[in-house]
Amino acid sequence: AERMDGKLLLVTNVQDLKPEEVVSRYKSLADIERGFKVLKSELEIGPVYHRLPDRIRAHAAICFMALILHRVMRSRLRASHTGLTPERALEQLHRIQHHRVRLNGAPPVSGVSSIQECQSEVLHALRVKKPAASQQLTLL
Repeated sequence: AERMDGKLLLVTNVQDLKPEEVVSRYKSLADIERGFKVLKSELEIGPVYHRLPDRIRAHAAICFMALILHRVMRSRLRASHTGLTPERALEQLHRIQHHRVRLNGAPPVSGVSSIQECQSEVLHALRVKKPAASQQLTLL
Protein backbone atom coordinates (compact mmCIF):
# COMPACT_ATOMS: atom_id res chain seq x y z
CA ALA A 1 0.00 0.00 0.00
CA GLU A 2 2.86 2.41 0.76
CA ARG A 3 4.42 1.79 -2.67
CA MET A 4 1.08 2.64 -4.34
CA ASP A 5 0.42 5.72 -2.20
CA GLY A 6 -0.13 8.77 -4.42
CA LYS A 7 -0.28 6.75 -7.64
CA LEU A 8 -3.14 6.02 -9.99
CA LEU A 9 -3.33 2.46 -11.25
CA LEU A 10 -4.92 1.99 -14.66
CA VAL A 11 -6.10 -1.52 -15.49
CA THR A 12 -7.36 -2.60 -18.90
CA ASN A 13 -8.49 -5.80 -20.52
CA VAL A 14 -7.15 -4.73 -23.95
CA GLN A 15 -3.83 -6.50 -24.28
CA ASP A 16 -2.40 -4.88 -27.42
CA LEU A 17 -2.33 -1.31 -26.06
CA LYS A 18 0.89 0.43 -25.16
CA PRO A 19 0.99 2.19 -21.76
CA GLU A 20 0.88 5.61 -23.46
CA GLU A 21 -2.28 4.60 -25.32
CA VAL A 22 -3.93 3.42 -22.08
CA VAL A 23 -3.21 6.79 -20.46
CA SER A 24 -4.45 8.64 -23.56
CA ARG A 25 -7.73 6.71 -23.56
CA TYR A 26 -8.15 7.32 -19.83
CA LYS A 27 -7.71 11.06 -20.35
CA SER A 28 -10.23 10.95 -23.20
CA LEU A 29 -12.72 9.28 -20.88
CA ALA A 30 -12.25 12.07 -18.35
CA ASP A 31 -12.85 14.63 -21.12
CA ILE A 32 -16.07 12.87 -22.12
CA GLU A 33 -17.25 12.84 -18.51
CA ARG A 34 -16.53 16.57 -18.22
CA GLY A 35 -18.64 17.04 -21.35
CA PHE A 36 -21.58 15.24 -19.75
CA LYS A 37 -21.16 17.40 -16.65
CA VAL A 38 -21.35 20.54 -18.81
CA LEU A 39 -24.46 19.22 -20.56
CA LYS A 40 -26.21 18.53 -17.27
CA SER A 41 -25.18 21.60 -15.30
CA GLU A 42 -24.11 24.54 -17.43
CA LEU A 43 -26.24 23.84 -20.50
CA GLU A 44 -29.06 22.48 -18.33
CA ILE A 45 -30.03 19.74 -20.75
CA GLY A 46 -32.14 17.46 -18.62
CA PRO A 47 -33.17 13.93 -19.34
CA VAL A 48 -35.69 13.55 -22.13
CA TYR A 49 -37.33 10.21 -22.68
CA HIS A 50 -37.69 9.25 -26.34
CA ARG A 51 -38.77 5.92 -27.77
CA LEU A 52 -38.43 6.49 -31.50
CA PRO A 53 -34.92 5.99 -32.92
CA ASP A 54 -35.08 9.15 -35.05
CA ARG A 55 -35.97 11.27 -32.03
CA ILE A 56 -33.22 9.68 -29.94
CA ARG A 57 -30.66 10.46 -32.66
CA ALA A 58 -31.99 14.01 -33.06
CA HIS A 59 -31.78 14.65 -29.31
CA ALA A 60 -28.24 13.26 -29.18
CA ALA A 61 -27.25 15.47 -32.15
CA ILE A 62 -28.65 18.58 -30.46
CA CYS A 63 -26.79 17.78 -27.24
CA PHE A 64 -23.58 17.20 -29.19
CA MET A 65 -23.93 20.51 -31.06
CA ALA A 66 -24.63 22.36 -27.81
CA LEU A 67 -21.50 20.89 -26.24
CA ILE A 68 -19.37 21.79 -29.28
CA LEU A 69 -20.68 25.36 -29.26
CA HIS A 70 -19.98 25.63 -25.54
CA ARG A 71 -16.40 24.45 -26.05
CA VAL A 72 -15.82 26.80 -28.99
CA MET A 73 -17.15 29.68 -26.91
CA ARG A 74 -14.93 28.73 -23.97
CA SER A 75 -11.89 28.46 -26.24
CA ARG A 76 -12.48 31.81 -27.93
CA LEU A 77 -13.20 33.59 -24.66
CA ARG A 78 -9.98 32.23 -23.15
CA ALA A 79 -7.97 33.18 -26.23
CA SER A 80 -9.22 36.77 -26.04
CA HIS A 81 -8.42 37.00 -22.30
CA THR A 82 -11.86 38.35 -21.39
CA GLY A 83 -12.05 36.40 -18.14
CA LEU A 84 -15.62 35.46 -19.03
CA THR A 85 -17.12 32.01 -18.91
CA PRO A 86 -19.55 30.94 -21.64
CA GLU A 87 -22.38 31.28 -19.11
CA ARG A 88 -21.47 34.89 -18.28
CA ALA A 89 -21.06 35.72 -21.97
CA LEU A 90 -24.50 34.30 -22.74
CA GLU A 91 -25.99 36.34 -19.88
CA GLN A 92 -24.63 39.48 -21.54
CA LEU A 93 -25.80 38.49 -25.02
CA HIS A 94 -29.24 37.43 -23.79
CA ARG A 95 -30.10 41.10 -23.32
CA ILE A 96 -29.82 41.80 -27.06
CA GLN A 97 -33.29 41.61 -28.56
CA HIS A 98 -34.79 41.89 -32.01
CA HIS A 99 -38.09 43.75 -32.12
CA ARG A 100 -40.78 44.08 -34.73
CA VAL A 101 -43.42 46.69 -33.95
CA ARG A 102 -46.58 47.58 -35.87
CA LEU A 103 -48.59 50.62 -34.80
CA ASN A 104 -52.09 51.52 -36.04
CA GLY A 105 -51.87 49.32 -39.14
CA ALA A 106 -48.70 51.02 -40.38
CA PRO A 107 -45.94 48.91 -41.92
CA PRO A 108 -43.93 47.12 -39.23
CA VAL A 109 -40.73 48.64 -37.93
CA SER A 110 -37.92 46.22 -37.09
CA GLY A 111 -34.83 46.87 -35.08
CA VAL A 112 -32.30 45.58 -32.61
CA SER A 113 -32.07 46.84 -29.05
CA SER A 114 -29.05 48.97 -28.27
CA ILE A 115 -25.87 46.95 -27.98
CA GLN A 116 -23.88 47.90 -24.90
CA GLU A 117 -20.08 48.06 -24.85
CA CYS A 118 -19.78 44.88 -22.77
CA GLN A 119 -21.97 43.02 -25.26
CA SER A 120 -19.89 44.35 -28.13
CA GLU A 121 -16.74 43.07 -26.41
CA VAL A 122 -18.28 39.61 -25.99
CA LEU A 123 -19.27 39.50 -29.66
CA HIS A 124 -15.75 40.57 -30.66
CA ALA A 125 -14.16 37.92 -28.42
CA LEU A 126 -16.42 35.25 -29.93
CA ARG A 127 -15.65 36.51 -33.44
CA VAL A 128 -19.35 37.01 -34.14
CA LYS A 129 -20.69 39.93 -36.17
CA LYS A 130 -22.97 42.36 -34.41
CA PRO A 131 -26.64 41.76 -35.20
CA ALA A 132 -27.73 44.07 -37.96
CA ALA A 133 -31.17 45.45 -38.56
CA SER A 134 -32.52 48.34 -40.57
CA GLN A 135 -32.36 50.52 -37.48
CA GLN A 136 -31.50 50.41 -33.82
CA LEU A 137 -34.36 50.88 -31.40
CA THR A 138 -32.91 52.80 -28.48
CA LEU A 139 -36.11 53.11 -26.49
CA LEU A 140 -36.51 49.35 -26.03
